[in-house]
Amino acid sequence: MPWDKCLEKGVATLNCIPIVFSNILNWALAFAGVAALFLIILSGIKFITSGGDPKQVEGARKTLTYAIIGLLIILFSFFIINIISYVTGVNCIKLFGFDNC
Repeated sequence: MPWDKCLEKGVATLNCIPIVFSNILNWALAFAGVAALFLIILSGIKFITSGGDPKQVEGARKTLTYAIIGLLIILFSFFIINIISYVTGVNCIKLFGFDNC
């Protein structure tokens, strides 16, 4: 639903909540992807500059591991919602809004 459909006389109504929530979710997903990419690049730089020091290599490995795990958790959460939607036949759980089901 476009933003202007939820306004009444220029004032936001409760129908705007799904739009706001959807926008926040999209921005959070984009931010998580950028953060994971930044941490993966940072861990690569740590690997390169470690000079063979086992402590620094271990720190870089942990950073890379946690960045990939975080990214996978985000992706799997959307995958699980889609699987539940497909198995149950309730496609409206993938959509935000009060009147989708």
